[in-house]
Amino acid sequence: MNEVKCECGHVNPHGTVICESCGKVLEDSATKRKLLDMRYEGSARRSQTYNKTLVDKIWNFFSSVKVGVTLIVVTLIASSVGTILPQEMYIPQTMTPAEYYEDQYGWFGKLYYDLGFNNLYSSWWYLLLIASIGVSLVICSLDRVVPLYRALKNQRVERHEGFLKRQRLFGLADSPDENSMRQLEENLKSKKYHIRKENGSILAEKNRFSRWGPYVNHIGLIIFLIGGMLRFVPGMYVDELLWIREGETKAIPGTDGKYYLKNNKFIMQTYDKEKDDEVFGAALDRAGTVAKNYQSNVTLYERKGTGVAGESLDLKKVKHEKIRVNQPLKMDNYALYQVDYKLDELSKMHLALQNKKTGEELGTIKVNLYNPDTHYKLKNGYSVEIKSYFPDFEFDENSKPTTKSKVPNNPAFVFKMVTPDKPEGEVSFVAIRQTIEADGDNTYKMAFKGVETKNVAALTVRKDLTLWILGLGGLIFMVGVIQGAYWNHRRLWVRFMDEKAIIAGHTNKNWYGLKRELESVFKETGIQAPVDQLESGKKG
Repeated sequence: MNEVKCECGHVNPHGTVICESCGKVLEDSATKRKLLDMRYEGSARRSQTYNKTLVDKIWNFFSSVKVGVTLIVVTLIASSVGTILPQEMYIPQTMTPAEYYEDQYGWFGKLYYDLGFNNLYSSWWYLLLIASIGVSLVICSLDRVVPLYRALKNQRVERHEGFLKRQRLFGLADSPDENSMRQLEENLKSKKYHIRKENGSILAEKNRFSRWGPYVNHIGLIIFLIGGMLRFVPGMYVDELLWIREGETKAIPGTDGKYYLKNNKFIMQTYDKEKDDEVFGAALDRAGTVAKNYQSNVTLYERKGTGVAGESLDLKKVKHEKIRVNQPLKMDNYALYQVDYKLDELSKMHLALQNKKTGEELGTIKVNLYNPDTHYKLKNGYSVEIKSYFPDFEFDENSKPTTKSKVPNNPAFVFKMVTPDKPEGEVSFVAIRQTIEADGDNTYKMAFKGVETKNVAALTVRKDLTLWILGLGGLIFMVGVIQGAYWNHRRLWVRFMDEKAIIAGHTNKNWYGLKRELESVFKETGIQAPVDQLESGKKG
């Protein structure tokens, strides 16, 4: 595109409406308007000038404020939908997500899962929306701030007569004397105006920095969005839930096997009605039991070696710690918070091989409900084999035994009992308070003798290396808000032509404030302040 050269000698980019230097109107359509559109100083914006190549079309699409607002609205709606049901990371790990959503929320939960809202904030299309907002912010800013900066930088003190007459605040005065001009300059300086002179003409300007407020906002938002998207980069952000039983040692999620944790003991303390009746009496009467403290006494280990599959697990003790609510265990950039617990979860079950008629016990077995053995040998040729194990037993829709989860909430077994007089063995289905035999004529049975329980602690594992980025983005955004909200860009031009003084004023907002300020500036100078052409036009 050819550049446009003004009669003042300044070369303007193609599409410029008002000369960046002298202010002469270069576009015929602008001459028909009584007042000039000064939003971007009449400078050429790329989105309004070029529309031929694919790059132009992409640029023009994302430079639209309507497109940006639409992307934000769509993202807000999607984010709101994502809060209707809990995200997958917060649901109990007792069943598959597909089963959980359908079981808990019916057809709506199934639809919610099928549409991918269960992992909304890490889904590819949600991240694409966030990235699109960032692209829109960058292009919108560049499309406007570059030509605006160029126009303000190149502006001359002496502006074209047509430019001054088409400003909202405009006035004509007889050529003032030197004392009047000196007084005017002193008044302007007292109001913190910066004054430039050229051939006797004046340009008084202040608070130009406020014009960059919206673009500083955009920078803050872009940094904030970058911080949010970095949370999906491995190693930058971890928010995992770790259920760990007493006596159990587990790898801490998100540490790539570097750290392990052993739950030595879980402690639960409640308020005593006799001792704490004055403070918690009403709550104890209503709830029965109120937690005073629950904590996990743990040992933190660090793994030696590379952690390659097949390498023996060699752990080095780092420290002992007591994790309480709001008193996390911290190491490196990780923090482990006590968030929940489960008391008396079934751990081991004791059963005895028993003669049904005589009641004679021929041996006992102890079944680890988390990792049961398949064969148990007893004395004198007796043995028991576990053919099937259902930790959380229930019957499915076909009346067949199945398990709802891997947690032993309701354990059930299919035992094969081998004895000297029954070498082929007898099969029996055993659940808590329930025994089912294939032919109903077994000689032996597995009798329930007792259980062992363990307490389980729930710890949230958190790591966030993006907080400083989010904080920086928020801080820059607030600087932009303050910059654009509490100051406004004000200018006053005084040009002498034909023994007359042409006076014009402009601000990007708060015209009432500018008019009040100019009234005080021109007071006692003998020069008439410019008037608002919009108001005078309405009165006329």
